[in-house]
Amino acid sequence: MSISMMRGGLFGLKSRTSVPKSTRVAPTAAVASPRVIPAGPAKHARSLSFSAGAMPARPLKQTAFVSTTLRSRRSVTVKAAASTPAPAPATPPAPRGANMKNLAISVACGLVLWFIPAPAGVAVKAWKLLSIFVGTIVGIITMPLPLGAVAMIGLGVAMSTGVLTFAAAFSAFASEIPWLIAIAFFLARGFIKTGLGNRISYLIVAAFGHTTLGLTYSLVFAEALLAPAIPSVAARAGGIFLPICKALAKACGSDPEDGTERKMGAFLMTTMFQTSCISSSMFITAMAANPLSVNLASSAIGHTITWGEWALAASVPGLMALILIPLFLYVVYPPEVKESPEAPLLAKEKLKELGPMSGDEKIMAVALVVTVALWIGGKAIGVGSVAAALIGLTALLVTGVISWKECLAEGGAWDTLTWFAALIAMADYLNKYGFIKWLSAQVVGVVSGMGLAWQPAFIVIMILYFYAHYLFASGAAHIGAMYTAFLSVMVACGAPPVVCAIALGIFSNLMGCTTHYGIGSAPPYFSQKYVPLSTWWGLGGAISVIHLVLWLGVGSIWWKLIGLY
Repeated sequence: MSISMMRGGLFGLKSRTSVPKSTRVAPTAAVASPRVIPAGPAKHARSLSFSAGAMPARPLKQTAFVSTTLRSRRSVTVKAAASTPAPAPATPPAPRGANMKNLAISVACGLVLWFIPAPAGVAVKAWKLLSIFVGTIVGIITMPLPLGAVAMIGLGVAMSTGVLTFAAAFSAFASEIPWLIAIAFFLARGFIKTGLGNRISYLIVAAFGHTTLGLTYSLVFAEALLAPAIPSVAARAGGIFLPICKALAKACGSDPEDGTERKMGAFLMTTMFQTSCISSSMFITAMAANPLSVNLASSAIGHTITWGEWALAASVPGLMALILIPLFLYVVYPPEVKESPEAPLLAKEKLKELGPMSGDEKIMAVALVVTVALWIGGKAIGVGSVAAALIGLTALLVTGVISWKECLAEGGAWDTLTWFAALIAMADYLNKYGFIKWLSAQVVGVVSGMGLAWQPAFIVIMILYFYAHYLFASGAAHIGAMYTAFLSVMVACGAPPVVCAIALGIFSNLMGCTTHYGIGSAPPYFSQKYVPLSTWWGLGGAISVIHLVLWLGVGSIWWKLIGLY
């Protein structure tokens, strides 16, 4: 099935799906409303002639008294047995409140931990917070309520039980990443509203649109090229590539609101998210927390990892991952639309129809260029990522390209801000209350006591470090809590210090692939609702295994070849 054949698709072409001759309907010329034609006296019926644009939203229900007669290639007459069509079935009312079964599951998981005595060395408050955190995560997975509502309930429980104060529970709402993601939603609205998203989509289709896989690879490698220059994976995802992906998906007739998310959007969103974890791992400057790994390594092993060392170590396995992961997803989670040989030519025709850029498009383009430029070089003049995004948003609000009312209506932005900030706060206080330090000590003690050679010890610790990320909603928090302890035990087991330091830094990005909250690029893509949560986690789990095999296998060989050990 080609992109151009989709009804309401990229180029607005009619569906070519065949219809049985007895019911085939050919559109007439545009008619403002149905035209009533009296039927013959013996029929006691009326004929309704519809244009394509005037066809009712719901198809007529055929009965024994309904017949169709093809008048010409451009018109059709439908004879109905009654002058008034049968009323449409009533829409069932939307469910009220929570899904009680799923709510009970999440509450039960939290209660089980709550009433288990805290292990020796773990503060009671830390253990209680862990139980609330686990219950909240289970609630986010089972979704008895929308994600933001689940997160707010979790914070409410933490405060009402005295586990967290108000200041602690809402501390992460002052964090940069949730707000950067929310503002990126507002920028994306302007990107779509002005038509700039469609224009860029057509340009991409014109260049790479023969296949969906080709389109996806063009975006994957464009993101990887920008990664070393923009040190915020949330900014790259939410501010630049999410708007393009969303515009492409909708232009190709893929929208979760009408059940067509699998045409292209689900594959595109999943692939762009997963590969953003890879591109962030390949350069020190590709993720804000990577310099923290460098600083901790310098203190622990006395060696400062250079930009070139990190990039060289990640280059071969990283490029292999950028090629392999989209192919893997193409096989296990394929788009329904795969080939479109005529799409590039039709995209060029659409670009001609669009004509020159409108005034709003130009303002949006300038605002985007300024924002990206500040994301790249703003640090040198004291402008952070959120400030840069606000500068771009200010330009759009002042010029009227978007309104504040539209920003308020962007429900996904506020929902994502809420649940992501809540999880960051809980995870942060798990660390502050000493639970993560205790967990790290247990892991270090077990591995050290196993008497393993450095190679198996290295593999075991890297795997444990990777999957411990389910407890974190921030790469920086994970690095700060576990990096030094895990690096020290690997070095104590005889593993090469520089290899261990770089590998832990790389894995501090890759491990974000597992959940919808583990890295800054996850919430923007997940919140578009193209991919169900269970599928998101399932694919993340499968891809985590690929990363472990690829980076610990091919990566170890590559690191040997370049002389890291």
